[in-house]
Amino acid sequence: MFNVVLVAPEIPANTGNIGRTCVVTGSRLHLVGPLGFSLDERALRRAGLGYWESLDVTVHESWDAFLETAGPGARLHLLTKKARRTYAEAHYQDGDYLVFGCESVGLPETLLAAHASRCERIPMLPDATSLENARSWGAPGERGDHAALLTRDVCGNFVDPEDYRISALNLSNAVAVVLYEALRQTGFPGM
Repeated sequence: MFNVVLVAPEIPANTGNIGRTCVVTGSRLHLVGPLGFSLDERALRRAGLGYWESLDVTVHESWDAFLETAGPGARLHLLTKKARRTYAEAHYQDGDYLVFGCESVGLPETLLAAHASRCERIPMLPDATSLENARSWGAPGERGDHAALLTRDVCGNFVDPEDYRISALNLSNAVAVVLYEALRQTGFPGM
């Protein structure tokens, strides 16, 4: 069983989607506070659909509380866009912890520095290449039907409306990418 760890998640729908992915893959979800929402929030339940009641989830007050629970020998994989090694170059084992930061800023710099050898990234296209169609969403400063797209792209990524740069892959997509690679490496049925 893999462990998916969300450090200070901010968007309840992302956590709900990730919870659903954890249920269907037999993974455990760890939520490390502070959380940007209540676990009773409607958006969280709606995104988790009927899976939330079947989810193996543990809430930790802080990173230190999480580490105490995980234990000194925990195999951590810290996912960040600031790593040299990619997630596909990592070697996954049953029981590993796949650690993701909050949607707006990722994992704290101090945490990355303390575990530099455990950092991994998901390769992505440069911002300009990945959002070539941004002009079709509307011009900077233009509001109206495109207003929502000017703050997030179609995948839910945060976008600066002045230059259309994405900050990272949507959190629930990033979790799925890495989790399925870990499952593939460990012989998950049907892969």
